[in-house]
Amino acid sequence: MENILDNIETDNPEALLADGFNDAIIGMDTHGCVVYDYDKCVRILMKNDNMSNEEALEYMDFNVTGAYVGEYTPIFIKTYW
Repeated sequence: MENILDNIETDNPEALLADGFNDAIIGMDTHGCVVYDYDKCVRILMKNDNMSNEEALEYMDFNVTGAYVGEYTPIFIKTYW
């Protein structure tokens, strides 16, 4: 994980991170935004905060993916593989 964070810092020192979701980082987009796996974030909430799947989905949609925090707001994607 430290190597990934070092790469992000090198590629874009202004990139914003979503607190508590480092294990769900899958890369960066071409504009310097950190990209997260949405489903991994949900699983992190379920494990770390003892949320049900429904609670974690609601939390993600309302508090995480719905927040714009500036030019380098993180991106959350759903993968299908």
